[in-house]
Amino acid sequence: MKMKPNKYKRWAQWIMIAAIFNACKKAEIKPPQGGGTTPVIPAPVIKAPPALGTIVAGYFPSYRDPNAIPDQKFKMCNVVNYAFGTVSANGNIVIQSPTVFGIVANKAKSNGAKVFLSINGTTTDWQQMASTVAGRNAFVKQAMLLVRTNALQGIDVDWEYPSTADGTAATFTKLMQELGDSLHVDGKYYLSTAITSGKYAGQYRDAISKELIQGEQVDFFNIMAYDDFSTTAPYRHHSDFKMAETSLNYWINTAGMPKRKAVLGVPAYGRPSGITQTGTIQTYAAILGKGGAANADSATVSAVGFPAYTIYYNGQFTVKKKAILGNTQGSGIMMWEMGQDSNDNTSLLKAACDTLGRSYQ
Repeated sequence: MKMKPNKYKRWAQWIMIAAIFNACKKAEIKPPQGGGTTPVIPAPVIKAPPALGTIVAGYFPSYRDPNAIPDQKFKMCNVVNYAFGTVSANGNIVIQSPTVFGIVANKAKSNGAKVFLSINGTTTDWQQMASTVAGRNAFVKQAMLLVRTNALQGIDVDWEYPSTADGTAATFTKLMQELGDSLHVDGKYYLSTAITSGKYAGQYRDAISKELIQGEQVDFFNIMAYDDFSTTAPYRHHSDFKMAETSLNYWINTAGMPKRKAVLGVPAYGRPSGITQTGTIQTYAAILGKGGAANADSATVSAVGFPAYTIYYNGQFTVKKKAILGNTQGSGIMMWEMGQDSNDNTSLLKAACDTLGRSYQ
């Protein structure tokens, strides 16, 4: 007996519906691709950020007026360290003069410089914070938050100074390792630190461990090759060329610091010797304004209560020599600090950049 056309049509429709239903059921129970395993999220890669080449780093303290510093001075630096964020015993970090910080960061970035937040604090606060895992974790989290929210490129630690005498050498090493690993996730951010000149053996110099010097957590060390003075011995320069040689020789040839990590510090201020340092230290710009020569390293100046005394500083000639030394023996120079320099052709930063062939136009 033949089916009527309409019955045949309905029968075909039922067969099609059943086939679709079965296909859907199979799709529901089909195991996920890859054998049913949970997708693996790649672990973060901890690596050093891209090399900066020859470093010209300038510190900019919170008490300076950023509008008084021409843009050209920011172009001379490829790293600007804002000084300071201040650490507390619980690991919190407070940026000093936030409005100034914002202006400095914007000026630096718009002129091609990377911006680091330099962090300082009292010896007691550093010691207490770094002595516990909880304190170090809090500090690292706060530092990372400030880097990300302010679109910075790095952190500079200015702990003056960890010591082998009180156990802070070990906790400083742990702190820098933990901070460096966090900053180096996917090679995104930099870590630097200011260290003693290295001229004198002892608890402060020895606190900078070989683990940090030769490890990968710290990208470079700002060597403070200045303030070598005495209030009792006259005619003594606080930052002559010999001291620069001695500092680099110790950190690189004795301590084993890689050349790429050694940044030679130069001062933009002068100190007397043989007299008090209170009220007698003067900026390079002020020294020139009182008759000092741009290519000399000493001058006779006056200050309130001190009618005439000899002050020792670095002129352009010495800074040029130090720039060559810092670049050939290490990875560049840093200056404390940008606001102490002059802003014309007598500028120390200009002398360094001209010597190194760094464009700032």
